[in-house]
Amino acid sequence: MKMKTQGLLALIVAACAALSPNAHADEVSVAVAANFAGPLAKISEGFAASTGHTLKVSAGSTGKFYSQIVSGAPFEVLIAADDETPRKLIADGFGVAGSNHTYAIGKLVLWSAQPGYVDDQGSVLTAGNFAHLAIANPKLAPYGRAGVEVLKARGLGESIAPRLVTAESIAQAYQFVATGNAELGFVALSQVAVPGKPLTGSYWLVPPSLYGEIRQDAVLLKTGEKNPAAAALLAYLKGPAARTVIQSWGYGP
Repeated sequence: MKMKTQGLLALIVAACAALSPNAHADEVSVAVAANFAGPLAKISEGFAASTGHTLKVSAGSTGKFYSQIVSGAPFEVLIAADDETPRKLIADGFGVAGSNHTYAIGKLVLWSAQPGYVDDQGSVLTAGNFAHLAIANPKLAPYGRAGVEVLKARGLGESIAPRLVTAESIAQAYQFVATGNAELGFVALSQVAVPGKPLTGSYWLVPPSLYGEIRQDAVLLKTGEKNPAAAALLAYLKGPAARTVIQSWGYGP
């Protein structure tokens, strides 16, 4: 009888372990666009609690990640700052067909670390009373391309060109402004309007009519096709918990 009881207890323990979110926990290697690093850190907490899976995150420019992925970098999921790069990775055989989806619509701001320096119309651009304007490399970063589009739409492309300070990523563009190396910079709203933190400096929320829509897509890479944690992350990004976080950081649905 004692043996049967012990056997039954063992089965119950095994069943509970199987139902535990940590029973088959895996790690997924994620390349994330710099503008989304903050939201992803918050999302990863809920993801880990819900699934037991953990993230190994690298943040940077989408264009640079593309080059690394096609050169063999072992990323399993790309959370990009555009929709073009995930499509290209699929077309080139590095992404899983049908796995790409839009997780956010990015919003561009002109930001200064100085309070009151930027008004709600972005008039400082035409006034020209600044020495340097930071912008992410438009060849690598979608937000950098959007910034160039804004300058052209305002008729300022040529006049401001000598004052542009080109950063490798939008994170570096933010740092240029935060450290005073540039008075102004085009960055993502998510970098300056951080939930639960007071606003630093001043910014102009650029009207969407001045730049092409920044559709940000995520994609499962071929290297992560057999990792259940990778597929679980993409599914989680579509769910209500992640959506709440994404919108709280100022992204469009």
